[in-house]
Amino acid sequence: MAELTQPATVLSIMDLTPHVRQLILLPTVQHIAFRPGQWVSLKLPVGAKPPLNRAYSMAAPGTASGELTLVFDRIPGGTGSNYLYHLKPGDQTELSGPYGNFALPVSLDREMILIARYTGLVPIRCMLKHLYAQRQTAAILLIAVAPAEEELLFHQELLTLAVTHPRFRYLPLVAAGGEQQGVDLTLSMLRPLIEGATKVTPMLCGTKGFVRPLRAYFVEAGYDRKDVKMETYD
Repeated sequence: MAELTQPATVLSIMDLTPHVRQLILLPTVQHIAFRPGQWVSLKLPVGAKPPLNRAYSMAAPGTASGELTLVFDRIPGGTGSNYLYHLKPGDQTELSGPYGNFALPVSLDREMILIARYTGLVPIRCMLKHLYAQRQTAAILLIAVAPAEEELLFHQELLTLAVTHPRFRYLPLVAAGGEQQGVDLTLSMLRPLIEGATKVTPMLCGTKGFVRPLRAYFVEAGYDRKDVKMETYD
């Protein structure tokens, strides 16, 4: 079956950090119903063999009017992200979806530990907005790792969430030394929380070099691989 695509109009653009931008699109044919954690595929008219397909997770739950909130970082020399950085309100792009199985568990009886590196926070932020809009009271710890302090995504929003929801804890980490430093910092925070404690529901999102060592740690700590939900974007 051919992939169904449709045009979408750029409604607004906003810089979230020096290297991360938010793009709000409105599909022009039909609304896209999605679960928090899913993504759409943009079909960009660039690259050696257009269209160039690029996957972007939704950063906010769906709305009655159908807007999609996407967030992406500008990659030096990146064909797709550089094209998106030149879009203006009123421009159009093609997209399809939604796709993906990175979704909230059916049962929220265990504490959730959400771990994200940089823009890996995007689908997790969508999940958090959905949960708290539904007045969920599950215990949640979010560990968010950024390459620089000014690149901590949604930082003020998450601080406010931690103040207003006592069962939500937010731990921002800065790992300027790259992926491995991010893994090491995260593991130093996880070990005293996981070892010898009641099992949690881990959800990991980021690059493979960040997510896979963390999943391996949970498996070594006695978790089944299928119980460690993960999403990678490289």
